[in-house]
Amino acid sequence: MPEFNNTDSAWLNSISSIILGASISVHREMGPGLLESVYQHCLMLELRAKNLAIETLIPVPLSYKGTPIDKTYVIDILVESSIIVELKSVEILLPVHKAQLVSYLKLSDKRLGFLINFNVPVLKQGFHRFVNKF
Repeated sequence: MPEFNNTDSAWLNSISSIILGASISVHREMGPGLLESVYQHCLMLELRAKNLAIETLIPVPLSYKGTPIDKTYVIDILVESSIIVELKSVEILLPVHKAQLVSYLKLSDKRLGFLINFNVPVLKQGFHRFVNKF
């Protein structure tokens, strides 16, 4: 893994390539049509095998003008404490799926995220990159 700090654009792009490769590997092995949780477990194994630090089911609290609101969102996978990976296994991605990732990026103040839909014939069709202050 390259030696950069986790806010460096080159470092983020390097980790992004690893995430893409791991996602393709999972899709090739498992194929489309399974539950999201299946892909999540498999992708976690792939990312750990690449020596990446991952956390799963990370709570993202919501507050308004400093006042906590009784609502918490949950990130599927957080890679190297920097990149959000939101997984789906749906027929088509809806605008709400994209809004979900954009919300996570803003609420957690992360710079980069991926929305990955594994229910596609070729993963390239289901891999979407989102940036926040990149």
